[in-house]
Amino acid sequence: MNRTRAFHGLGTAIAVEARKAAASRVLAWTTVFLVAGIVVLAVGAAAGAASGDERLAAKLGPLAGAGGWTGLVGVVAQVESAAALLGFGVALSWIFGREFAEGTVAGLFALPIRRSTIAVAKLAVYLAWSVIVAVLLTAAVGVAGVLLGYAATDAAGVADLVRIPALAVLTALIAAPAAWAASVGRGLLPGIAATVGLIAVAQVLAVVGLGGSIPFVAPALWAIEPGAATATGLALVPLVPLAFGGLCAWTWARLQLDR
Repeated sequence: MNRTRAFHGLGTAIAVEARKAAASRVLAWTTVFLVAGIVVLAVGAAAGAASGDERLAAKLGPLAGAGGWTGLVGVVAQVESAAALLGFGVALSWIFGREFAEGTVAGLFALPIRRSTIAVAKLAVYLAWSVIVAVLLTAAVGVAGVLLGYAATDAAGVADLVRIPALAVLTALIAAPAAWAASVGRGLLPGIAATVGLIAVAQVLAVVGLGGSIPFVAPALWAIEPGAATATGLALVPLVPLAFGGLCAWTWARLQLDR
């Protein structure tokens, strides 16, 4: 009976959080940023490098000389690795931090659903939204490739395109610390600050060559250059949302209105 009630409570919480997400302008604009923004930036960077811009060519490295789907997917992955982490971090900060920023957290104490269950529901809705973003981004990259006049995607091209949604979902998973930061800090800014910190640390680790085994860096390295990431680094990625998701549930279960 208790399990049935808990399952029903989680289902109800997910339905409520899904309605909040569907009505959110923040998530709507974040989706636009993650889909259209990444594709426009990537296509612009690729076009600039192809036109002979030495600065862009230097930043893109070997990708500057690559053409077709391989080159496009490589540039998209490079832009996506940082932009997606920022976008997903902002989304998580809003999902969790808005309750404090808008003062609606007090109403949660009156609901017959555990606050830890509400936190899990928020994470479930976020994960579903990230999958939708991954699909839309992949479709947008495919349309961009067709408009650029690339030939029909061959087997290698399909393999390259698969890296786009995979990177999006993996990046969504490693953005989980933003949810906990927003919960502990009781607002949006702590979550956003945590996201910026993750991006900075990931960039430093990637530059010094220590990111292959770090779950916050491995997905981006794998998407840009599959051999640069280790199996250990990728295998550790699911542990990030599990750990920080558990911390979120624990934090929400112990929320108090006076502090």
